[in-house]
Amino acid sequence: MIPDALHIELGRRYHFAASHRLHSVKLTEEENRRIYGKCNNAYGHGHNYTVEVRLSGAVDPAIGMIANLADLDAFVNEQVIEPFDHHSLQDEVSTFREIVPTTENLCMEIFQRLKAFPHAKLESVRVVETSNNSFEYAGD
Repeated sequence: MIPDALHIELGRRYHFAASHRLHSVKLTEEENRRIYGKCNNAYGHGHNYTVEVRLSGAVDPAIGMIANLADLDAFVNEQVIEPFDHHSLQDEVSTFREIVPTTENLCMEIFQRLKAFPHAKLESVRVVETSNNSFEYAGD
């Protein structure tokens, strides 16, 4: 028998590919080149991102899970994968027309998009950009 108050954390990984250019309209061309280096390339560059989503919640005794994975996958697909996969972040995602599409900002944007998942509490989002770079955000 599973206790009513038992809370479990669920981690799930997703993948998408997207391009971005690190460039701020608040900086001069020289400052952009100095700060962002090769990532300021006018044509942008791409990454194969891994997104790790961590949620928590009570185990539903009827299904034995905190959330149905098919529901979570559909939600993440709608909110993140479809809008970002094989897109230019600064050109095709409205959020990044106003802010620099750094992976830090991408991580926070993904968190904002996923926190409305109705079946469990979003604890954090981690975005892996390269084998050396990853960023994690756990909300305000």
